[in-house]
Amino acid sequence: MKNLRASGAEALLSASALFSSFSSDELAYLAEKSEILELKDGQTVFEPGAPGDRLYIIASGSVLVYAPEANSVLAELVAGDSFGELELLTGAARNARSRVEGETKLLAFPAGGVALKDALAGRPAVAARILRSFLLVVSGRTREANALVKENSPIVRELKRQVYGDKLTGLYNKAYLEENLGSLLSSPIALVMMKPDNFKDINDRFGHEAGDAALVLMAGELNRIVGVNAGIAVRYMGNELAAILPGRDREGALEAARFIQDRLSSLDLSSATGDASSRFSMSLGIALYPEHGVGAAALIAAAEGLPLVGRGRGGSLILFPEDAA
Repeated sequence: MKNLRASGAEALLSASALFSSFSSDELAYLAEKSEILELKDGQTVFEPGAPGDRLYIIASGSVLVYAPEANSVLAELVAGDSFGELELLTGAARNARSRVEGETKLLAFPAGGVALKDALAGRPAVAARILRSFLLVVSGRTREANALVKENSPIVRELKRQVYGDKLTGLYNKAYLEENLGSLLSSPIALVMMKPDNFKDINDRFGHEAGDAALVLMAGELNRIVGVNAGIAVRYMGNELAAILPGRDREGALEAARFIQDRLSSLDLSSATGDASSRFSMSLGIALYPEHGVGAAALIAAAEGLPLVGRGRGGSLILFPEDAA
């Protein structure tokens, strides 16, 4: 076993159906997280019941896949073919036996001992592209696989949670907002961004662990508020949260923002800080589609700086983009 030279790994990745549409930067990143396996004739790649924790691309040689309880060959794979994607996608154990024919080199992703989530940590955009590519490749192979990876299947929901979920708060993360907001912009929608004016004070007085706990309380309350009205709560960055509110015009968005501000400002933080008097002061910004932006990036840019403007003006404010001029 040895590391592939980066250029060779990138070439193998780009030649596979799974990664053929990836950029050179993404391929370079994935190549760093991969390794090569050099196997002798007849050597086993995996047995039934083995963990499905990686996928393989054949660099040279060939691989035979056998039925788990028989010696019949299910498939013969050659250079350029990939296998193991479904198990990596689902986390299921292997349900077949595979061995190599002749001396064979395999590109394995991720490298041995590295979990998929760790290999993709810090690169949510790459993880999202892999998810989409998995779905396309796997669903194209069999009807059973196609049914397995339906948009609302538990497997896909769990993968989306891992890619788009914020670990601290459980809300959707920045990557989700940036990559999915555009698909919602077909009718009026409001994007509300919010930050506590006094979060630094909470951290300074009670410590960062208390600050994180207070943020979790705020996120949970926001999720309850917007969920009732088919909205989506997001942790955008740090202590800045966002709410996507479908079907809201200017008046409806302002009404919703005032309600959110009131609920979050009156939220009891004592379980986080140990102080019954601790409360957040909240400033919020509202951007409307299509009034303030016709694309996701423009709408986010119109709203994200407004809470800081509100804090700079004394706090507890709700602003539209034109109010910040």
